[in-house]
Amino acid sequence: MFIECSALLSTRLTLICHARTVAQKLARFPTNEPVENQPLKLGALATQFANASLLSCGPELRTRQTAEWFGAAPQVDAALRDCDWGRWHGQAIKDLQVHEADALQAWISDPQAAPHGGESVMQLGERVARWLTSLQGVPGHIVAITHPFVVRAALMQVMQGAGFNAVDVEPLSVVELRFNGIWRLRLPGIDHAGAL
Repeated sequence: MFIECSALLSTRLTLICHARTVAQKLARFPTNEPVENQPLKLGALATQFANASLLSCGPELRTRQTAEWFGAAPQVDAALRDCDWGRWHGQAIKDLQVHEADALQAWISDPQAAPHGGESVMQLGERVARWLTSLQGVPGHIVAITHPFVVRAALMQVMQGAGFNAVDVEPLSVVELRFNGIWRLRLPGIDHAGAL
């Protein structure tokens, strides 16, 4: 009986990063830019999540446009908004490496730092943690279209403490790790040709 009740009340959350923007291609901090005006073959992906009980997205144009490709009117959730980049909105990372190298390094190495005057990584993590807590009693499948940093923050909440036992690896799963000074987990997305 307990197993049946807990199964009925389980929450399934699928986080999907918004489609590519020009700012991402140019390695710039985002503004409220649209997704690239190139067609994506999202049919299989949209069909996979067609029976979700809730489709939500961040308030930015790029998340709303991506959510619309799933064929339902998304519920805009402010908790899924991108990190507040302060005065770095629209700035190229390579320009910051030249003109604000110390500030950029402080932001990368210290999760409490917010040299751009916006939201720190720690503040973003706290916001995402509150959002995840609010979903714990919501049964059904929630699909949330959001931003790379929000997805990262959610993954860090799941991985805290008992990281090894908090990861399920399904058959034919693909996990990509890349090393460029530090090891990074790379979650492959769907490309413009529709391949994973």
